Amino acid sequence: MCGVVGTLIFDSGRGQVDAGLLERMRDTMTHRGPDGAGIWISNDGKVGLGHRRLSIIDLSTAATQPMSNENGSLWLSFNGEIYNHAEIRRELEQTGRYRWKTDHSDTEVILHAFEEWGIDCLQRFRGMFAFALWDGARRELWLVRDRIGVKPLYYSMHHGKVNFSSEIKGLLEDPGQERAVCEEALFHYLSFLTTPSPQTLFSGIRKLAGGTWLRIRANGEMEERRYWDALTHTRPLVGVSDAEIAERVLAELRVAVSLRKVSDVPVGVFLSGGIDSSTNTALFSEGEGGPVKTFSIGYRGQYQSYENELHYARQMAAQVSAEYHETLLDVDDLINFLPEMVRLQDEPIADPVCVPVYYVSKLARDNGVIVCQVGEGADELFWGYPQWKTALMLQNLDKLPVPRFVKHMALAGLRGLGQKDSFRYEWLRRGATGTPIFWGGAEAFTEAQKQQLMSPRLKKQFAGRTSWEAVAPIRKRFEENAWEASPLNWMTYVDLNMRLPELLLMRVDKMSMGVGLEARVPFLDHKFVELAMSIPQAAKVRNGTLKHILKTAVRGLIPDELIDRKKQGFGVPVYEWFFDKLGAYARKELDFFCKHTDYLDREQVFRLLDSGNGPQAWYLLNLALWWKQHVYR
Repeated sequence: MCGVVGTLIFDSGRGQVDAGLLERMRDTMTHRGPDGAGIWISNDGKVGLGHRRLSIIDLSTAATQPMSNENGSLWLSFNGEIYNHAEIRRELEQTGRYRWKTDHSDTEVILHAFEEWGIDCLQRFRGMFAFALWDGARRELWLVRDRIGVKPLYYSMHHGKVNFSSEIKGLLEDPGQERAVCEEALFHYLSFLTTPSPQTLFSGIRKLAGGTWLRIRANGEMEERRYWDALTHTRPLVGVSDAEIAERVLAELRVAVSLRKVSDVPVGVFLSGGIDSSTNTALFSEGEGGPVKTFSIGYRGQYQSYENELHYARQMAAQVSAEYHETLLDVDDLINFLPEMVRLQDEPIADPVCVPVYYVSKLARDNGVIVCQVGEGADELFWGYPQWKTALMLQNLDKLPVPRFVKHMALAGLRGLGQKDSFRYEWLRRGATGTPIFWGGAEAFTEAQKQQLMSPRLKKQFAGRTSWEAVAPIRKRFEENAWEASPLNWMTYVDLNMRLPELLLMRVDKMSMGVGLEARVPFLDHKFVELAMSIPQAAKVRNGTLKHILKTAVRGLIPDELIDRKKQGFGVPVYEWFFDKLGAYARKELDFFCKHTDYLDREQVFRLLDSGNGPQAWYLLNLALWWKQHVYR
């Protein structure tokens, strides 16, 4: 895992790549690559690549980056892992066309695979990656993000050039980069806790969407294309028994975990005690090798909004004779970490789970582990959230042949009862306007709440608009490609395209890389995702049991007590902490934000704080802290 950065000056642009600036951009990400650094600048000075290295595969100096092919026509700066690199290397070696300078570097495999198959080489890669590849013969820059979007990649065009980086802070080193708020992205942030790609909260800075590549020619011409979509690689499992589906699920997951054990440095597992992390732990423990190292997080004290799961984690660790590590947090740990959290985030990732992810990553790194497996993705693929059960019920009710005017009458009734701000009203409004009920698994504010919170200027600017604008392109692809256009398939698909890559995976990447730790995601192996998307809705929701198929698959692998216990997500007791020190801290920061900006209505913000809604207050606090650190001057 590493940090990627670089610049392409267009033919129409002036000057050459500034080596000093390129190094400063690169070294904003030292945490991503503490093991080494390099830069390469083309002979004509128009292209420059930089790299920070976290050594995982092939620790030799021969594998340093940026790396070129034999004749120097291709140069690559790569962040991630190609798990099947050995298999691809053997295929390339059989051609006899390539000279290899490394023993087993996956970076070199990308270079020769591109020589052999062009950009179609992406179809052969099984892994997580974001890379920049300069093709000197064709004078083309390729920016690529992996299928699911596990690894981020940002870019910005200004002053006759394009800059790109694994983190926004690299782009901000360029004095020509504007530091301004993208107000449309802010509008969507208030809905989704994050900014949907391709926007970021910085005006002029964009992020590449998962499963896409961007080709930029030296003359400035650009082409962006989606090279993978989960729905176009499904093989519908219609007529297949639940038992057989579960067997296939476990077999494919076993392969995904096995691939992610490959490393030249120590590997461990984040263990919460839930089904997903416990399954990771059990599968990782199979085969040769010593005891798996597991890492768990909890909180000092007891909280109604979140109960520690550590006893479940200890139980699972004991079952596989793991080397178990845990740490406990309190409100002071959160407050002390906030400045660093905002720095690492680059733009708001308004999920408080960023805090425990950072601390559990630090726990792993402090105990000599460089790579950890995490459980993201299982809930989205297998109907794992209790609130998804409610959403599915509402979507099915919305499909009943009820005249639209009846829905509008119900909306009027809710308005009369003072319920316009509620999600109940918002869901009914969506049904009445013909959009799906479900817009994503993480929603911050309703459209009515957003209108209340925004300043008069933004209220006027976004009058009549909703954040369906950000969801509509995803819906269009779903309707074009879904073999089963069921409500549950839609719920999974929209989260695969927004909440997972731009919120959940982004928080894992930014917080784990903040301590120089690589996080791997077996449940989001693209082959496993394709299999999960091939399962009919009826099989996933059998008997109304959340995660029915996954539970069937892993029964006997992990204890029944962990499978059958009540679902509990990985959370943070922010509700209680806002009645403690966090509340006073938030009031101070939001007061400063409202006094120095024209984005939110101060009276409405403080009404929200007075209501005691800790999660929603956190979303606004994250925004205020980001603005103060990155925009305020």
